Amino acid sequence: MSDKQQERPRRPSERYMTENKIESMDALLARFVSGTLPKPVEVLVAAHLELSPASRALVRALESAAGELLENETPAPVGNRDAMLSAIFASDEEIILPAGKNDKTPCRVLPRALHDFVGHTVDTIPWKTKMPGFKEFEMGDVDGCHVSMMWIKPGRKMPAHTHEGMELTLVLDGAFADTSGRFGRGDISIADENTDHRPIAEEGRACIAFAVTDGALRLTGPLHQRIADIFGAN
Repeated sequence: MSDKQQERPRRPSERYMTENKIESMDALLARFVSGTLPKPVEVLVAAHLELSPASRALVRALESAAGELLENETPAPVGNRDAMLSAIFASDEEIILPAGKNDKTPCRVLPRALHDFVGHTVDTIPWKTKMPGFKEFEMGDVDGCHVSMMWIKPGRKMPAHTHEGMELTLVLDGAFADTSGRFGRGDISIADENTDHRPIAEEGRACIAFAVTDGALRLTGPLHQRIADIFGAN
């Protein structure tokens, strides 16, 4: 990386997950309700809500509590009201519909919020093989986060690694397990610099997931294990 790249100004949302300590599902859902998440994380949570009745119930409770707080606030005058309304109505930003508002899902595996964001079904995603038994569709950097779809062969052991920031992974099909437990369809894995894990895809069907990170991945473990895991010799 050049000195110029190192010195580039950071956007407000860069490393949001790390700097705002998203360490639990409760914290993640609370920030979703507050509307402060970077776009890819907002999409990840919206997709999770389509698959998780329990989280939808919690979000409704948080929204209700937030509404009660707002009702007790003293209203403040809004400056340039007409200009603000014009800017809102002129915006072409994609609106993510709340979970439960959609009658049809365009893809069996991808929830609507994610399908609309990715722009593909699982069958049309332009996967690229990165390692034996591991394919990825990298969407690049979006709103300060690195975004990708992952396909992992059943039984595949991923290289042991930790993170220089945070990684949120939403499982869409199949399942994987690591030191934190088992993650199946609709589950979100939250990993950070304190996490050193070696995810293993469950046997039976491929694990398909959507991942959002705000820091680099760093391989760990003995050299012979790293080599074996990279080439799928396990």
